[in-house]
Amino acid sequence: MLKKLTAISQKLTPNLRQILGNTAWLFTEKIVQMGLGLLVGVWVARYLGPEQFGRFNYATALVGLFSPFAKLGLDSIVIRNLARDSSCKNETLGTAFVLKLIGSIVMLFITVGVITISTPTATSNNIETRWLVGIVAAGAVFQSFEIIDYWFQSQVQAKYSVWARNVAYVVISVVKVILIQTKAPLVAFAIAMATEYALSAIGFVITYQLQGNLIKAWQVNLRYAKLLLKDSWPLILSGIVIMIYMRIDQIMLGQMVGDKSVGIYSAAVKISELWYFVPAAIVNSVFPSIVQARQIGETVYYERMQKLFNVVTVLAYVVAIPVTFLSDRIVTLIYGEYYLEAGAILNVHIWCGLFVSLGVAREIWLTTEGLMKFSAATTAVGAAVNVVLNYFLIDKYGGLGAAFATVVAQILSAYAVGAFYPRTRKIFIHQTKAITLVGLFNR
Repeated sequence: MLKKLTAISQKLTPNLRQILGNTAWLFTEKIVQMGLGLLVGVWVARYLGPEQFGRFNYATALVGLFSPFAKLGLDSIVIRNLARDSSCKNETLGTAFVLKLIGSIVMLFITVGVITISTPTATSNNIETRWLVGIVAAGAVFQSFEIIDYWFQSQVQAKYSVWARNVAYVVISVVKVILIQTKAPLVAFAIAMATEYALSAIGFVITYQLQGNLIKAWQVNLRYAKLLLKDSWPLILSGIVIMIYMRIDQIMLGQMVGDKSVGIYSAAVKISELWYFVPAAIVNSVFPSIVQARQIGETVYYERMQKLFNVVTVLAYVVAIPVTFLSDRIVTLIYGEYYLEAGAILNVHIWCGLFVSLGVAREIWLTTEGLMKFSAATTAVGAAVNVVLNYFLIDKYGGLGAAFATVVAQILSAYAVGAFYPRTRKIFIHQTKAITLVGLFNR
């Protein structure tokens, strides 16, 4: 068996072997995190109960809503630039790091300001929520060091980032178990989350330096910073609206129904989104290859895009169909009877995965084609629809209404809107072939 695998490996092109190896590392990371997430994350949810679990998720959703100010839409652009020309890495990484650091600090102040205004009365629950938001937002400042991960991604060397993140994740998972055993308060879990960000940052720095790179060699170029922001501002807007329709449901549930409803809904969403690392890992690994294919020729370029759409679509079906029929059993098995209502929500929300996968894959094409403005426009449509539908459906159906609103928003932004713009109609057809499985069988 080993000889057969070796023979097959030798037949693969060096580029394909590198992509497969990179994908394997990303899968390893997420499998470790998924395993610990199921064990420790579920234990935390059971320990806190729906109400406190909901309050914690409300806080993280609010921080997530403003996270695009910290990320600045730089990830795909920096990776693209480094994949095209790695000789300017010190200038690229240094400039992008400073931009992300400033953005993170701005995000911290905005988030703290919003939660303070939205919880004017000094009740014990409101005070606790403010602390949760402030701690998580402060920890997110350390995510500025993710710029090192962009370098490793551009070089298809995910294993170094995997080590950095996994060590932090395992350490904090152990800490969470200790917190449960010692009956720690809710705020302690927010501190643990912030600490994980800090440990990941330390890990990135160590792995980067061990590879012979020097952070002190980074340079900041104001002119290049302006060029990066000029390229990324549509992605910043896109990121904001993406977070609106990814997290506004939890925020509106918290405001319109209550913390317990957020807890029930969050339990379903965590199961639904558990596998999202799969399309993300695949897309991150093939990104440099597709950028290079664009330079080779249009035929090769679109063949690779169709293959990517086919793969992520089939994976989405493999996950969504069984979960649709087993949602109640899955929820009670994982979270217990207190979260039983999450089964119906999971039944609907699981279908977001299909369009999330298609959207993540399409983002490569939009970035490569320089259509970041279209990305912002489509996600704005999805966000607007999501907010409106949430307003009407949450009041009547609670968490189930929020799930329906999110699915419709994903369909519009990641897929349907592409049919109405001439420059994206071709990629819309490729997506349609993947959804209908025509692209899989007509090869």
